[in-house]
Amino acid sequence: MDKTFDVAALGEGMLEFNQTEAGQPRYLQGFGGDTSNAVIAASRAGARAAYLTRVGNDRFGRELLGLWEHEGVHAQTVQRDAQAPTGIYFVTHGPQGHEFSYMRAGSAAARMTPQWLEESGTAQAIRAARILHVSGISLAISPSACETALAAMHLAREAGTLVSFDSNLRLKLWTLESAREATAAAIALCDIFLPSLEDITTLTGLSDPDAVVDWGHRGGAKTVVLKLGGEGALASDGGTRRRIAPHRVQLVDATGAGDCFCGNLLARMALGDSVFDAGRYANAAAALAVQGFGAVAPLPRPDQVRALL
Repeated sequence: MDKTFDVAALGEGMLEFNQTEAGQPRYLQGFGGDTSNAVIAASRAGARAAYLTRVGNDRFGRELLGLWEHEGVHAQTVQRDAQAPTGIYFVTHGPQGHEFSYMRAGSAAARMTPQWLEESGTAQAIRAARILHVSGISLAISPSACETALAAMHLAREAGTLVSFDSNLRLKLWTLESAREATAAAIALCDIFLPSLEDITTLTGLSDPDAVVDWGHRGGAKTVVLKLGGEGALASDGGTRRRIAPHRVQLVDATGAGDCFCGNLLARMALGDSVFDAGRYANAAAALAVQGFGAVAPLPRPDQVRALL
């Protein structure tokens, strides 16, 4: 079938409160949620994007719907739940970097089910996408969300939609054993695996980048792009492997940097770039994003990325 969207992402959008000064009770209100950040990044990069989720029938849910509309992200299948709230999280900063605190238990997105995929029109949006993007957080927010995300990945494969998976490990949401089991199932279903070195070291004990890429390929992923933070990235299409050099910038806030990388990489791949060219572009985009506060506000536009490149 013809593909209406370049990138569709499934997960949870959230209200964000980001601490602007370490140790001080001052917070900047914004928006977050890893897959929401990624799909907004993809839209800003020029992709036709869609977001697949549920929100509370509350002010914050309405604000998120307004955000996606403003960012050009198709959100017509998003379902509003009068019995469950929109999720919220806080970001604090300290010597060890940024830390997340969540108020998302029982949220509207956590109540997604496999049946909801068809009932809401979400399944049709998946079939109409070139790439479906999900993450470890999409799996972790509840058992039913995990079941739903894996069902969405199966559905995508049946429809000829490529599947992208970001490991994005949050052990505040589930046990390490549950994360290992679900991550293995997701890698087996994905075409494009986008882990961070920190995640995979926690999940497997592996710390060598090449060993991590090998592990991703053995798990079933055809393409693996390992995010190395300030050290750039390592990309492999299963035949060729290339290191992507970092950009040295002034770090302000790393919140959402990996999501920025994923969204830009998927946008560029959907628009025809090789994984290596897309990785180089995404690496530059993430370097720009860490120079501002919050997950969404600093996401760059193509002219900014091209200027850095």
